[in-house]
Amino acid sequence: MDKTQYRVERGFSDQELVIAIKSGKDLDKALDFIYRNYFRMLQTIILNNSGNEEDAQDIIQEALVAFLDMVQNDRYRAEASVKSMLYTVTRNLWLTELRRRGSAEKRDVYFGGQKDNIEKDVTDQIAYREGLKLVAEVFESLGETCKKILTLFYFENYSMKEILEEVNYENEQVLRNKKYKCQKELIRQVEASPVLYNNLKSALEHGR
Repeated sequence: MDKTQYRVERGFSDQELVIAIKSGKDLDKALDFIYRNYFRMLQTIILNNSGNEEDAQDIIQEALVAFLDMVQNDRYRAEASVKSMLYTVTRNLWLTELRRRGSAEKRDVYFGGQKDNIEKDVTDQIAYREGLKLVAEVFESLGETCKKILTLFYFENYSMKEILEEVNYENEQVLRNKKYKCQKELIRQVEASPVLYNNLKSALEHGR
């Protein structure tokens, strides 16, 4: 079956993908979702860097197997999104293959000039943004007031003074107390889920 033609019945969040892979429930649908949504992105890494479609098929399949092994053996800690992790695994596998083929010159064109500290900064930024996206998914359960306060603070970068103009509180201290309670409730709700908890912790630690 041509997987690019396969219609997935529903979408998956990163958390749901991890659960599906670890439990085995809806595993086929989860894999089809990954293949359908990320295949072309991963294929581009290979095609744009000295590879062909057959190379892409082989490397992407290897990357998926490696990712499944990471999740099933609790080595995927959601430091980055599923998309970012697949990108990194695929890129590293292709770099290894280029080394094996002795394509040093071609490898240097794509990977040359990339310093470790720059890559780390980029990875941290991706993880932070993806963490905020996951946090946003659980804001809905907190009620409109908490959702508004936390969204303005963490996503819109409003100051407490600016938020005070948007909500009905006596002063900034009262607002800060409310924000603290909302934040505490949010943490309480996701503590049971390591994936969500790690992303929430990262997001809040980078907040002001």
